[in-house]
Amino acid sequence: MAALLEHESQIFLDLFHQDGLVVCARGLGIDRLLLRFLRLYSEPASLVLVLNTSPAEEEYFIDQLRSDGVVHLPRRVTNEVASNTRYEFYTQGGVLFATSRILVVDFLTDRIPANLITGILVYKAHRIIESCQEAFILRLYRQKNKQGFIKAFTDNAVAFNTGFCHVERVMRNLFVRKLYLWPRFHIAVNSFLEKHKPEVVEIHVSMTPAMLAIQTSVLDILNACLRELKRYNPALEVEDLSLENAIGKPFDKTIRHYLDPLWHQLGAKTKSLVQDLKILRTLLQYLTQYDCVTFLNLLESLKASEKAFGENSGWLFLDSSTSMFVNARARVYRIADEKLNRKGKVSGNSDVKKENELKRELVLESNPKWEALREVLNEIENENKNSEDFGGPGQVLICASDDRACAQLREYITDGAEAFLTRLYNKTFGKDEKAGDVWIKDRKAVKSKGNAKPDTGPQAKKNKLATSSKQNKHKKQQDRTIIQMIGKTEEESKEELDVEDNKELSSSQEGSIDETIPEDFPVNLPSDSYYGIFKNPLTIIHPLQGCSDPYSLTRVLHEVEPRYVVLYDAELTFVRQLEIYKASRVYFLIYGSSTEEQRYLTALRKEKEAFEKLIRERATMVVPEEREGRDETNLDLLRDAKPASVSTDTRKAGGQEQKSTQQTIIVDMREFRSELPSLIHRRGIDIEPVTLEVGDYILTPDVCVERKSISDLIGSLNNGRLYSQCISMSRYYKRPILLIEFDPNKPFSLIPQGSLHQEISSNDVTSKLTLLTLHFPKLRILWCPSPHATAELFEELKQNHPQPDAETAMAVTADSETLPESDKYNPGPQDFLLKMPGINAKNCRALMNHVKSITELVTLSKDKLSEILGNTINATQLYDFIHKQK
Repeated sequence: MAALLEHESQIFLDLFHQDGLVVCARGLGIDRLLLRFLRLYSEPASLVLVLNTSPAEEEYFIDQLRSDGVVHLPRRVTNEVASNTRYEFYTQGGVLFATSRILVVDFLTDRIPANLITGILVYKAHRIIESCQEAFILRLYRQKNKQGFIKAFTDNAVAFNTGFCHVERVMRNLFVRKLYLWPRFHIAVNSFLEKHKPEVVEIHVSMTPAMLAIQTSVLDILNACLRELKRYNPALEVEDLSLENAIGKPFDKTIRHYLDPLWHQLGAKTKSLVQDLKILRTLLQYLTQYDCVTFLNLLESLKASEKAFGENSGWLFLDSSTSMFVNARARVYRIADEKLNRKGKVSGNSDVKKENELKRELVLESNPKWEALREVLNEIENENKNSEDFGGPGQVLICASDDRACAQLREYITDGAEAFLTRLYNKTFGKDEKAGDVWIKDRKAVKSKGNAKPDTGPQAKKNKLATSSKQNKHKKQQDRTIIQMIGKTEEESKEELDVEDNKELSSSQEGSIDETIPEDFPVNLPSDSYYGIFKNPLTIIHPLQGCSDPYSLTRVLHEVEPRYVVLYDAELTFVRQLEIYKASRVYFLIYGSSTEEQRYLTALRKEKEAFEKLIRERATMVVPEEREGRDETNLDLLRDAKPASVSTDTRKAGGQEQKSTQQTIIVDMREFRSELPSLIHRRGIDIEPVTLEVGDYILTPDVCVERKSISDLIGSLNNGRLYSQCISMSRYYKRPILLIEFDPNKPFSLIPQGSLHQEISSNDVTSKLTLLTLHFPKLRILWCPSPHATAELFEELKQNHPQPDAETAMAVTADSETLPESDKYNPGPQDFLLKMPGINAKNCRALMNHVKSITELVTLSKDKLSEILGNTINATQLYDFIHKQK
């Protein structure tokens, strides 16, 4: 691992000497900082837990430490480590990555030696809200260990911009007093990076007139949709729903934040507007990222799809929409004037219209960024020819937004714009005669050796590449394209690329294709997402997003060590990463006066504003001395929900304190994915985590609770799982309870208003619940608006009742032969008996005590039945049902 930079060393020392929360700017190396702490504590003498890391991130950290020669590498605590050997596993020391669910259970059951823990490192600390599992772990840790450290890291300053005193609440949950802020404009960071600034070549590419017209049209429609949305929902008149924010990436989360709580009350118009905003944002993204054919394909698919056409809020009928379609088609093809005149004369004749469409002349407007990329690669190639002073040719890394953009760039560089776009057009819109002719000409041009056309940029580049690759094939020298490296004939290679095209076009929204990396590619790169172009000097295209490994680009950057980096798409985190990495030259391609540029500038501005707000908050923040919880004075560590104002009842023996037994609830292991166990524990109730087959929570020996969220309730009602769960609960517990828990951020309503049906329907949730209560008379249904309300309800249900036994609860299984004492009857005949007229839950048991079997029941007289049931009417109904023939 490379040595820490000046500002990174300062952050490391600050945090090492005093626990706190570090908030860094994106891309400034928060992972390098965590890595240094991991390296420090990777020894048997320490026991350090790491929270909030994903498996891919853990793999990256372990690989980095292994390459640094660390002997005692971090280990993972997973389900594969048996629970009875886990204590020994922890006592071996070192750094441990563990899932939150395992750590919660181990803290509660004392499988982890809490007093031996050196400290906890929390990654992505902006996610630590009060009710999450990580906050529960930190609270349990601080209750049992007052000496260990807690150090938290995050690079998402914008996340603290929402809510009231968000950063203060996160610090409270982390039990830290210090807040370390390191924005990009921090004087130490700024002065250091200014001294070691790489050479940056900013290329502001001009959009074509058609692209500008389309962008203007989309923005007009977007603005109209936003105005309409605010008109239908006056409560949404907020700054966040501006046009500037609408083109940014986090807009979907913003609008969800406002509309989720009242989604069930919204009309169809509002819902369709929200969907249209998503579609329009996708159009803006496609316009700048992909080619003209891909954009037109998406646009035409919107109009062709009956569903989208019927559900859209009306923007397809605006003048701006017409302009957008006209310009999008003009970028791909045009129809000759005489054809248009003839079409005008015979208006309404579909045959003529069809004939004209078949004789389109392809325009296939090249992407302006492709031209700029070609010029950049030419410049790099010329420099590499005279690169003896730099120690040979420099390697090149080209970064584009996603897999599709990378695949398109590779094909453009190897084939040229015209051939690539023509093939894409044929695959997308069908092979007509005109396009077929152009395609044949292009193929001939690609195969010809030396007749490059100087007047067409991409075509010239294509022919140049084809020529050089032919020559190099004979000379066995550098600059071989990926097709020749595969070692196949040209026709086979083209077939393979055609297959890739099909994969790419399979989805109009998120088409991602499988990468075809040649087997004999000499560089063993630690990424599965890159696209090779040239072998020598190595030229690689890599996506900025969508990789299975979030660190694949970082790995490639340090493995390839490119002298030249070309940023085809702007991405804030990677731009900062390049500043830290210090490539000798960075080419930054961006469309001038475009939504792409605005999106990048907005992301910069939002992060700067978030840091300014954090600086102001830190200046006014009041942090109590006991915040770290190193003594008993921290109120957050107390486990009692009773308010201090509750007065003592003087009627109980003069007001003296009554001896209270410690309350206990048995909780199923799978329930630790939810926040409810944390809230129950907070109320002073002990939790026993065990694996339960029947129920989720056992409150008392008689009360069993099955907890369902709304989505889970609907799913288990549909697949019949809830029915079998209710059978088991009713059989083994006197008071089975179905708890339906709502999300506190969503409405406390099972179905939308006005959706109640007069008659029972098999598809209706309320009908199914009604049938469930009729079938299981003992079952009680509890409705809770939030997990906090559930915890309070559980506490009240447990009052003055005995505590449950974990061994007994674990012994109860769905097919258990040992029935409880109260249930000594065969459940099959018992269910059959309850279906008979005159028999109900009250008199059923009395009948079973007197009658041994159904056979004996048939022989009883009406008077005897009346005596047993205690009701003449019920006895008559049962007797008539058994004996009378209708």
